[in-house]
Amino acid sequence: MRIRTDDEVYRVDAVWLGPPKATFPWRARYVAWLVGIPVFLVVLTVERWVGWSFGFFSTAWAFVATIVITRLITAKISHERPLGAVIAMMGQELRAPRERTSGAGGAVSASRVRVRAERPLPKHKRRRQYQHRDPRRGAGTSARKQGAPRARRSRPAARAGR
Repeated sequence: MRIRTDDEVYRVDAVWLGPPKATFPWRARYVAWLVGIPVFLVVLTVERWVGWSFGFFSTAWAFVATIVITRLITAKISHERPLGAVIAMMGQELRAPRERTSGAGGAVSASRVRVRAERPLPKHKRRRQYQHRDPRRGAGTSARKQGAPRARRSRPAARAGR
């Protein structure tokens, strides 16, 4: 036996099509009108606050922005989630306590990090550090020939095979 629910009754949108014998070419729920008119006024106020003058094109763009914003808002509204519940949920989300993102310390510390007083030298200047100095001459003398590259450590060759 199949049990029918009463969802069909609630799925019917309360729609105002306009005045009799002069209906609008679009369908808009009552809640869309309830949301859209204040949104339009807010958008016009923001336009004036930004400095746009009142004219045909600024009003047309305000109308387009109102339609987009109203559709975004009314997409969240249904018979199961009415406008009052959405507004209450938004208020609770804005007032909810947030997780603190800044740390107050913990197990890790930087106390054992060694810090040098001077910056490390670039590679081309580091080579000069390894030259042996002869205190009698006062100038740097190298244990090897000048300009000859330092011997590199050789690694054992990788074993070939499996």
